[in-house]
Amino acid sequence: MIRIDGVRWTYACATSPTLDGLTLHVRRGETVVLCGPSGSGKSTALRLMNGLVPHFHDGELDGAVHLDGQAVADLTLDQLGRRTGTVLQHPRRQFFTDECEAELAFAMENFGEPAERIGERVSAAAAEHHLRPFAGRRLQNLSGGQQQQVACAAAAAHGPSLLLFDEPTSNLSAAAVERFTATLARLRASGATIVIAEHRLHFLRGVADRVVALRGGRVDAQWRGAEFAALDDDTLAAEGLRSLDPVRRPEAPRVFARGPSVDPGTPSARHSGAGVTLRGVRCAFRGRRVLDIEEAYLPAGAITAVTGQNGAGKSTLARVLTGLQRHEGEVSLDGRRLGRAERQRVSGIVMQDVQRQLFTDSVSAELRLSGSGAPQVGGLLRDLDLESLRDRHPLSLSGGQQQRLVVAAARLGARRIVVFDEPSSGVDRRHLHSVARIMRELAAEGVTVLVISHDDDLLALAADQELRLRALGGA
Repeated sequence: MIRIDGVRWTYACATSPTLDGLTLHVRRGETVVLCGPSGSGKSTALRLMNGLVPHFHDGELDGAVHLDGQAVADLTLDQLGRRTGTVLQHPRRQFFTDECEAELAFAMENFGEPAERIGERVSAAAAEHHLRPFAGRRLQNLSGGQQQQVACAAAAAHGPSLLLFDEPTSNLSAAAVERFTATLARLRASGATIVIAEHRLHFLRGVADRVVALRGGRVDAQWRGAEFAALDDDTLAAEGLRSLDPVRRPEAPRVFARGPSVDPGTPSARHSGAGVTLRGVRCAFRGRRVLDIEEAYLPAGAITAVTGQNGAGKSTLARVLTGLQRHEGEVSLDGRRLGRAERQRVSGIVMQDVQRQLFTDSVSAELRLSGSGAPQVGGLLRDLDLESLRDRHPLSLSGGQQQRLVVAAARLGARRIVVFDEPSSGVDRRHLHSVARIMRELAAEGVTVLVISHDDDLLALAADQELRLRALGGA
């Protein structure tokens, strides 16, 4: 179905190719997983398949790409859109409407499908992807994980023969990953061809027909699904791939916290000291409560993992702590109440969609913008594999490279509070350790560090304690 033959692709703003002799063939009905180190060309390979390269992205293309025997460069965007469905790393970038049902219907409306069929497909997609609780909700008010669920449903709703997923589980809770895996099984059974670019691989055991590891913009290794499932951890590590066995991280001590948003458990005893204290913090969007914490203490000098299902208010809490979100109640640092403007000055954040935090024209300039810590820049660039990219435009980097760049900027920012919101999206095995090490360095300097994540691989490396949130039941 897909034939990529000897493709070399260089983005217009880059000096070296992202794909360098890529040859990859995908049969109709096959489920193929693309993996490999961050920056190896996985996302760009997907863009070849759906025609975003060369129809949307500027650059220099050599080699041939065919979909169903036709050159992708010769197909119109309308033809490509009918045959393919794509979920990007950050779904917010691909939404065209403001509500869940409208997003599910959007592609079919553009293709001129009959209204009756659109209604049937929207209803079916909402049920299959567990989206009925989102009915009438604005997409911007959904959590990152919930937006990812909507994007997956919208990509499949018009029944394309080829589905492309770029890091589809990066913001999903364990329960949502299970639902997504079941959805993949249904799509496979329907005969769809599926290509998935992923770093988290354990949920794909038994799902993939073939696993292809990319390195340096070309195929480095590949295995049949059963062969891949049998690989030992040393082989995976040599390829820079994460473990196939889900990490069973030890139960972390609970921080002191109470309130409707706090998952019941056994918190530590109430105490205070250096760090952040929340009192009566409440947030609502259009009358719907999304966060309600009566009291919580987040100590300095430690890494607090903020966990909970999609929609539990984790990212809302991150925005509250960093002064980006209006709220009721008060936030204190070291016993002194801070307003939102003050919190913006003393805090840093690594957002889920880090592209929203890139402001300059080079990696080096981005780090200079962070303010202090100049002597550390060289070591950080080497540790995060960004040294050879110091003159590249940040928007020309891969998703994982952009993630690491913003993590580096947070490390250099000399802030008292630093929040990492899903910082392992697009991050491979090696750099997972680098990100955890940066968090540890910040905590050792007395910073209040929070990491919001569903990634047990990261939490096993980094978390000292846990604040577990739960979704509120209504307004």
